Amino acid sequence: MTTAFMVRTPAPAVRRSGGRSWVWWPLAAGWVAQVALRLWLHRYHAGPVANPDETGYLLAARWLAGGAGADLSGSTFYQAGYALPLVPVFWLTPDPETAYRLVTGIGAVAAAAAYPVAYLLLRRLRLGRRAALVLAFAAGLSPGLMVFSGYALADAILPVLVLGWLVAVHDLVAYGSARAGIAAGGLAAYAMAVHLRGTVILAVVAVVLRRLPRGAAIAVSASAVAGAVAGQALNGALEAALYPGGPRDLSGLLLARLTSLEGQAWALSGAAGQLWYLIAGTWGLAGVGLAGAAALLARRAAPLEHRVLAGALLLVTLGIAYASSAALPDEHRVGNYVYGRYLACVAVAWTLAGMLVLLRGGRLAVARSALAAAGLLAVSGGVAAWYAGDRLQRHAFIAFDFPEVIFLTGTRDSLDLGAASLAALVLLACLAGAALLTARRARPLVTGVLALIHVAFIAHLAPAAPPAPGPDRLPAPPPGRVAVAAGVKWNVWVPLSYRVWWTEIERFDGVPPPGVCTAVVPPDAGPPPRGWAATGAGGARQGWTTWSNPLCR
Repeated sequence: MTTAFMVRTPAPAVRRSGGRSWVWWPLAAGWVAQVALRLWLHRYHAGPVANPDETGYLLAARWLAGGAGADLSGSTFYQAGYALPLVPVFWLTPDPETAYRLVTGIGAVAAAAAYPVAYLLLRRLRLGRRAALVLAFAAGLSPGLMVFSGYALADAILPVLVLGWLVAVHDLVAYGSARAGIAAGGLAAYAMAVHLRGTVILAVVAVVLRRLPRGAAIAVSASAVAGAVAGQALNGALEAALYPGGPRDLSGLLLARLTSLEGQAWALSGAAGQLWYLIAGTWGLAGVGLAGAAALLARRAAPLEHRVLAGALLLVTLGIAYASSAALPDEHRVGNYVYGRYLACVAVAWTLAGMLVLLRGGRLAVARSALAAAGLLAVSGGVAAWYAGDRLQRHAFIAFDFPEVIFLTGTRDSLDLGAASLAALVLLACLAGAALLTARRARPLVTGVLALIHVAFIAHLAPAAPPAPGPDRLPAPPPGRVAVAAGVKWNVWVPLSYRVWWTEIERFDGVPPPGVCTAVVPPDAGPPPRGWAATGAGGARQGWTTWSNPLCR
């Protein structure tokens, strides 16, 4: 987006009068179409699969709605900001499957909102109405907006928050509007309540304040402080209820990484791996946008609001990549070295940025930006591969972490960095070639190429048939109190905490607490204590078995 201004002639000013009423009809129709597409794409999602993340957010929403909580002490803290809009779901139904389907519906509605918000941003950047409508719709089909909208994850709403924040920052700098200041500060504070990545956005707001008149700066500060205080209070209440023993503390690991050479190597190489994924997962467009943003920042003659927007997005991107990598524990998975989810929140913004270069830049600017993108892809991927070494083959490859890469390579069980890079460059060549081989008036054909790529990705992502039914891997306890033994692994008791909606799961070591009706124990726990009966359910493969209390019948 920031690169829309890499043209030698001034872009025509956006007309403010007349002809605007008709725009809302295609915006509304397009939003409905995007919601429907997501609902169809994720129609078979009936329960959380990305554990413990999804379950953590669902339990938070259920507790905020007044339902049963859980004891997630020692786990990652899943913040309340994303869970808050899910609260009405648990007022409507306690059924876990119905609630999950409604949650994914909310994700579809939120992610589809990227279309109208992207349109507003493109109009701020002086793209014509028709071109902005088409490009915003095509960008709304981006992988980061399609994949995560079908899960109970904060990533379903973060990209829209980032786009809205960019619109507010533009208006704030361009017009000094107090209303825009309230929106920019409030959205940044809410993003911080949603995920730690939002902390980077809030920090960038503090940097932007230096460019603002006093009145606007006060509006931003007041909104950000009020929102941050409210978010911290909400998260504090959630932590006290669901993490009574405290959440997983990564501050020591972060400090060690920041203060040692080995830690810096880990953080910087991980950030490079995230940048590689960002560029590859946007078919090279993020690389084009990054190059254009750097060029724009060097141009003193460019409008201030455009330079601030470029710098803000660049700071957010680099800050998230570095900080998230520095705080990431070594889990012996490929995603420790090359990962796309943390920067998915800015992927759509950079897609728009790259497209604006291709649509509005001269042929030389397009060629230079495409070559720069290829260089960034090669350098970032090379750094990540050099540091990771054979760990990219030895460590666990989790397919959920690599949807765009799997689309690029067709390989679902390993990462081929070279093949993925080559495929991304081929797609970039198609996009840049469409820009280079057509007159500037015909450049909307580039948007058509982007739309075709996204349609192909969606077709690749879409399930051909319902998943085959299989054995239930979790216990199905009857109504009554449920307790889980300390030896049962987290991948059983955490999702079970969501399935058991009527009571909070209790933990025990030794004999089940009095009054408990079902005890979930390791399969090698031996015979049950006196007064309990073994059910024979589960087994070694499932990692659990259950005892029942005859007094509860």
